[in-house]
Amino acid sequence: MNTQANIKSESHPFLKSKLGHIINGQFVEGATGALLDCVNPANGQVLARLPEGNGSDMDKAVKAARKAFNGAWSRWTPYQRQVLLTRIHDLVAENFEEIARLATLEIGTPLARTRQMKDYALSAILYYATQTVNVAGQILPNNLTGEYMTMTIKAPLGVVGAIMPWNVPLVGAWYLIGGTLASGCTLVLKPAEHASLVVLYLTQLLYQAGMPEGVVNVVTGNGPTAGAALAGHPDVDRIIFTGSTESGRRVIEASASNVKRVQLELGGKSPDVVFADADLDAAVPGAAMGVFFNSGQACIAGSRLFVQRSIHDQFVERLTEFAKQLRVGDGLDLNVDLGPVISQRQLDRVLSYIEGAQKEGATLSSGGSRLGGHLGNGFFVRPTVFSNVTADMTIAKEEIFGPVISVLPFESTEDALEMANATEYGLAGAVWTRDISKAMKMVHGIKAGTLWVNCYGVLDAGVGMNGHKLSGYGAKGGPSHIDAFLYQKSVYINHAG
Repeated sequence: MNTQANIKSESHPFLKSKLGHIINGQFVEGATGALLDCVNPANGQVLARLPEGNGSDMDKAVKAARKAFNGAWSRWTPYQRQVLLTRIHDLVAENFEEIARLATLEIGTPLARTRQMKDYALSAILYYATQTVNVAGQILPNNLTGEYMTMTIKAPLGVVGAIMPWNVPLVGAWYLIGGTLASGCTLVLKPAEHASLVVLYLTQLLYQAGMPEGVVNVVTGNGPTAGAALAGHPDVDRIIFTGSTESGRRVIEASASNVKRVQLELGGKSPDVVFADADLDAAVPGAAMGVFFNSGQACIAGSRLFVQRSIHDQFVERLTEFAKQLRVGDGLDLNVDLGPVISQRQLDRVLSYIEGAQKEGATLSSGGSRLGGHLGNGFFVRPTVFSNVTADMTIAKEEIFGPVISVLPFESTEDALEMANATEYGLAGAVWTRDISKAMKMVHGIKAGTLWVNCYGVLDAGVGMNGHKLSGYGAKGGPSHIDAFLYQKSVYINHAG
């Protein structure tokens, strides 16, 4: 088993810049002078130090965004915003190697995988470019007495605040930036404290492309301070949050200050259902990487893996062998399949779940420990598979956010549906089968906002994804995504005289 790969230490030119918040298109220092360490999770070394933002910093950013929204930006035509997005597309394409390397240094995702995100990021930017000229109201018939024309107009909401997670900023940023620029809103971003560098780099490119000052602002810092200040700011019209369900509740409470519009993408414990007639050559790696991708740090991870009992033992054996063959190490090594988890805190969390699962009686089929040796300073966990898991075990109920799969057997389609829906979450789910009737029964029956059949984790900005139950609400991508940045005006025109 080759689970370790050679570390290659490497710097990045962006880290040599004088970094800080980005307000009105400029890097600025924080109000207090306090700094946060940005740590490379592959070796524990500090990459950069960024301002620990507070309410004062956030207020400056919101004011800059409001000034930009009320200023020249409000007079930009849809075509001008479309041209801006195409320039951004070209700059991102030109600089993507640096973006990918920075993401690998900051988050740990293997460089081979961050490079693969290029097409997705670029297609997302172009999708939003098409949406700038696709915002329209309607001419509506009416039953009024007299000569009235009635219609609706779509108008940008104003200042949008967004609190980002740390797992995939390279992709997640474009849902926020694209929606903002396509709609004519302005944006204040609070990136995760563990993943701010990529967001700062991308925002710098926006201004290089010609975006007016103040349209997108970034305040770095912690959730309880900078994030809370943004969620509760009285001059923010809409708040978008991605993170834990517990934190999402606090965002909802804070948004009541001025009855903000709220969009939430929260936790998940997604079911991945494999029937006996599935193509196991596709289902084994598909289900495995549906969790192990990004070292399990994905809200959509299919970490509850339900396998029909007649193939259960065979599937677990093949899944275990697949997990053992995955190479874990520093993401700058192009031979690596999995990188580290994001931080020491996350490492401790994952290991505690692994320890708890064994105490509860689950069988550890592979992994289950931290990597040592020359990787000992990083936050590496071996890809872990548990079998003989029951639905009442903690690892089958709680989101782990690490490379841990729980395998549970089921008997029938009805059994699988009942087990899949026995969760408070409803973010995603999948089914593997050659029977289209069975597949559609599961698609209609699983209570989740995004579903896959004979694949896992495939996403497109033009289609988007949604949450359900405690996984949140609001479209992320797709045609209705832009609508959430707009409000509707109903217009009545008396043209009689």
